Amino acid sequence: MAFNMNDIKEALEKDNIQWSGHILTRMQQRGIKIKDIIDVLSNGEIIEYYEDDYPYPSCLVLGSTDDNKNIHVVCALEKENIWMITAYYPAKSEWSDDFKTRRR
Repeated sequence: MAFNMNDIKEALEKDNIQWSGHILTRMQQRGIKIKDIIDVLSNGEIIEYYEDDYPYPSCLVLGSTDDNKNIHVVCALEKENIWMITAYYPAKSEWSDDFKTRRR
């Protein structure tokens, strides 16, 4: 494990946030707001690590919005920067009821 939620929160507090074009496009398509992403990363939990991701190891964070919608956010940490990669509403067909475990 390369990093944890405290590392993510620290990057958020310092406003060291890098937004990829991909996540901004997906957020617009899916009706996800920047505030939703910040809420998820402030109050969520890491449910998967992708240590071999390039150029930086990343993780999948599960959290919820103000209106209790579950969101998954994929982000990576590089030094003090957090890179936002993608975000989506997890599909019940692909995830267990708690949205933490993939259905096999």
